[in-house]
Amino acid sequence: MRWKQGGRLMVAGTVVAGLMSVGLLPVGLAAAAGGPNLALGKAVSASGSLGGYGAPGVTDGNQGSYWEGPSGAFPTWVQVDLGSSVAVDQVVLKLPAPWETRTETLTVQGSTDGNTFTTLSASAGRVFNPAQSNAVTIGFTAATVRYVRVSVTANTGWQAAQISELEVYSADGSGDPGDPGDPGTPPPVGVNLAKGKPIEASSTTQSFVAANANDDSVTSYWEAGGQQSTLTVKLGSNADVTGVVLKLNPDPAWGNRTQSFEVLGREQSASGFTTLKARADYAFSPGGNQNTVTVPVTGRLADVQLKFSGNTGAGGGQAAEFQVIGAAAPNPDLTVTDLAWSPAAPSESDAVTVNATVRNAGSVASPATTVNVSLEGAAAGSAPVGALAAGASVTVPVAVGKRPMGSYTVSAVVDPAGTVPEQNDTNNSRTAAAKLVVGQAPGPDLETLSLTTNPANPAVGAPVSFTVAVRNRGTAAVSAGSITRLVAGSTTLNGPTPAIAAGATVNVPINGTWTAVSGGATLTATADATGLVAETNENNNSHSRAVVVGRGAALPYTEYEAEAGSYTGTLLQSDAKRTFGHTNFATESSGRESVRLSSAGQYVQFTSTNQANSIVVRNSVPDAANGGGADATISLYVNGSFAQKLTLSSKHSWLYGSTDSPEGLTNTPGGDARRLFDESHALLAQSYPPGTTFRLQRDAGDTASYYVIDLIDLEQVAPAASKPAECTSITDYGAIPNDGIDDTLALQKAVTADQNGQIACVWIPQGQWRQEQKILTDDPLNRGQFNQVGISNVSIRGAGMWHSQLYTLTQPQDAGGINHPHEGNFGFEIDDNTQISDIAIFGSGRIRGGDGNAEGGVGLNGRFGKNTKITNVWIEHANVGVWVGRDYDNIPALWGPGDGIEFNGMRIRDTYADGINFANGTRNSTVFNSSFRTTGDDALAVWSSKYVKDQSVDIGHDNHFRNNTIQLPWRANGIALYGGYGNTIENNLIYDTMNYPGIMLATDHDPLPFSGQTLIAGNGLFRTGGAFWNEDQEFGAITLFPSNLPIPGVVIRDTDIHDSTYDGIQFKTGGGVMPDVKITNVTIDKSNNGSGILAMGGARGNAILSNVTITGSAQGNILIEPGSQFLINGG
Repeated sequence: MRWKQGGRLMVAGTVVAGLMSVGLLPVGLAAAAGGPNLALGKAVSASGSLGGYGAPGVTDGNQGSYWEGPSGAFPTWVQVDLGSSVAVDQVVLKLPAPWETRTETLTVQGSTDGNTFTTLSASAGRVFNPAQSNAVTIGFTAATVRYVRVSVTANTGWQAAQISELEVYSADGSGDPGDPGDPGTPPPVGVNLAKGKPIEASSTTQSFVAANANDDSVTSYWEAGGQQSTLTVKLGSNADVTGVVLKLNPDPAWGNRTQSFEVLGREQSASGFTTLKARADYAFSPGGNQNTVTVPVTGRLADVQLKFSGNTGAGGGQAAEFQVIGAAAPNPDLTVTDLAWSPAAPSESDAVTVNATVRNAGSVASPATTVNVSLEGAAAGSAPVGALAAGASVTVPVAVGKRPMGSYTVSAVVDPAGTVPEQNDTNNSRTAAAKLVVGQAPGPDLETLSLTTNPANPAVGAPVSFTVAVRNRGTAAVSAGSITRLVAGSTTLNGPTPAIAAGATVNVPINGTWTAVSGGATLTATADATGLVAETNENNNSHSRAVVVGRGAALPYTEYEAEAGSYTGTLLQSDAKRTFGHTNFATESSGRESVRLSSAGQYVQFTSTNQANSIVVRNSVPDAANGGGADATISLYVNGSFAQKLTLSSKHSWLYGSTDSPEGLTNTPGGDARRLFDESHALLAQSYPPGTTFRLQRDAGDTASYYVIDLIDLEQVAPAASKPAECTSITDYGAIPNDGIDDTLALQKAVTADQNGQIACVWIPQGQWRQEQKILTDDPLNRGQFNQVGISNVSIRGAGMWHSQLYTLTQPQDAGGINHPHEGNFGFEIDDNTQISDIAIFGSGRIRGGDGNAEGGVGLNGRFGKNTKITNVWIEHANVGVWVGRDYDNIPALWGPGDGIEFNGMRIRDTYADGINFANGTRNSTVFNSSFRTTGDDALAVWSSKYVKDQSVDIGHDNHFRNNTIQLPWRANGIALYGGYGNTIENNLIYDTMNYPGIMLATDHDPLPFSGQTLIAGNGLFRTGGAFWNEDQEFGAITLFPSNLPIPGVVIRDTDIHDSTYDGIQFKTGGGVMPDVKITNVTIDKSNNGSGILAMGGARGNAILSNVTITGSAQGNILIEPGSQFLINGG
């Protein structure tokens, strides 16, 4: 298991024995019967590792860090290279001291050359017991070896090998044979205070970022962008520092080098740094096993800085590990020691007060601060905490109000803003051992469960009637006579509510109708709208949802184009052919225009037309000089006053190369670039009414060399939803919000419990939750990475896509473990009957593939089966948002293609390949009312692939893409169908494809054939089509491409095509025929570089036109190229 803990108090003068008891040996000190630990700091390798738990953890001298092998992969080994051969007779293995008892079955082996190993201690079960500090000593007959390997075949505590320390001791008690250290310099006393602390650098090369320098691994490193640079670690508060340690990777691949640097420090109340050790030259020699330099310094410091001025081995300073040795100095240390509440057993009608006991465990007094209380991870209340003397405590009442029936995890954090310098900043929070249980209050309680419209998807101008489901969840009946109200836009309708028994539900018909308007509306139904019934909870009477009318999705935000606002920057506009792939900012912009801010004071300004408490900015900022992306702030002003800084980033943008091959691009800068834009989002401090002025301005402190602003979204985000009474929170399984620690284990346990029927549904509360492995079903047969088992019979719910957010920090190719190599380490693998709603999944992808085996990962993938519904899920920075289907040969016994799947309210952004792809025989499934922006392949697709059980039956059919809004696919189509029958594309809005059609029917990608009817109806296409494949192929807004098979039965009707880059409708040359294409009620206007309708020279088939209007075509309304066997009749 992985174990989360609060920080440990580190006090000056702590004895070495005390440090050893918690697994924190002082640097340079080790103790054992066999002399010093020969493995400390030495090079390590392993047969495999789980991302984030690498092999270097076993020789770092820290019992709290550990190596973990790939999940379910036994045997697994880890080994240390001692540097040269030495006689050894003992190893000591450790796990983190607080972990529960477990037995690992393992063998100890030795080798002189790293290839041929002999057994030093035979396979046996080794018991790790926290009562014995989770340390196991293994003695054996002395042997002369250079490499010591531990091979693990079983672990009763987890499904993978785990070791936190592998210590090796010599037979004669002698010291390290290969690392002379710093002769004559005594090692500094203390512990490494820098591990995991905030660290920053003045510059960075490629992806060698500052955080690599204190991640407790010598296999990663920071490198500066030039010889003059600084690397600064922030300890958080004063510490009595005795030295700094700078390490490079001991791998012999690193050549000898000399680095010149100065050591500086700053006390917590100081503004400037002072020199602790003057500039000096330090030699690093992996060949001599001396790639560690220790510099003794003294001082009471909160920040420590290395100032580099030269490196003979690279273009800038380098640090694999930057350690600061010492102990915490006297300071306050605020902790929460107890949590209680009153009343002790409240009902829904009671106001609850949480009493948080705050103690200053430090050695000096603490100033006044605050304490925050959260319920289920969501902020619930705050109260001031007065100044506290050292050792003093105070109980602070925090009002959290009335709460719905249910059980709540209660947590508190003192000094949440970090304004008090403390000895330990990691122990400020506490979670109550028991849950706050709120009972149901006696009396009636009405709530609206749902509302239905008739018709379900009305046309503009149609009368719409409503029915509202009202439930009495209370304990007493409600008499007839209350009013259920429906509000649609400016229309208010009422319906009389009959009597409702306790626990019963009635369907209330609403009197009158609403006339549907273009774009739809938000519908709000309210039970007991006039307040006739005295209810136990008056806050749960309303239910809202969108109704879609006409084309596109009913988007909850309003989009504002930069060029449509006021600005002082430079307007960027695309060329006539909207050239793509040559660092063309305007081509990749919405509306093919954007605004560049290059100087301080330049801005883009918008006046809102909607209420808003959130903002999304689609932007481009420069890449780092050597790739890897860079962050930069921009200033947000509201009504002329500074509001906040927004952080923009190029980490997920900027792909380089001149190829159009999907795996041919690279993250390494050079030459032409594409995928220039990304998005940043933020919840604002308050809600702003319509008519508010929002300004994005480049101020003096906003350091990017330029900012390209394309658009912003303003949205009124609803408050975080409360946990339904029937759900169980992932916090019950150990997840902690916003702590930056991997919550995968807790999330997986909760999902497994639901799958096994132990809980009714999984609740993901408000918060940021780190996920570093995909959630799936562990395969007891271990059939391999390409043959995974998804989750089934699971319901996962969140507090809203803006509130409950999963994220990963590890790129998929670095994750290791049980993840499918292409599907990544985030999101969910689904096999059947799964419902997921109201969450966000933020991946760590940066490329589609091909660049050093890099991958982008998939948000949701698997067989999907039946009864799967995905609602209101935001997916960003994935390779593919959703991939539905698995090849039949991936565990044939589990074959279950998607059937009747529903996607609604999806928000898919900034991918490197598809948005949602229905593959492997997916049928009867729908994507509805969803939005897609900046996808790296088809935003929506049906691929009737051949990798199915029965090619005569398992054909992609009767799938529907309805009322979706698609913008800015930077590769491939807006919507594509590859084979199948009965599939429809209806009432969608598609904008600004870079190089391919807005809609394409094609038989490339080797699909099963088209048959029956394929319907394209009611769509609007704007600025679609383009040139691709070395700009040799031009595509129309709607294109039919019978590459090698016919495309029969196509109906195109009730569609508007505007401002196409090339042709409006294009029939492409191919090996198949396109018979009897029916085109009815279609308007084609302004085909900029092509024809209204084009039949290419090798096209075969015919089209029948009826009520088709074509205007403004550069190359004629209808063009049939010479040699074409395609006929066009009608008009």
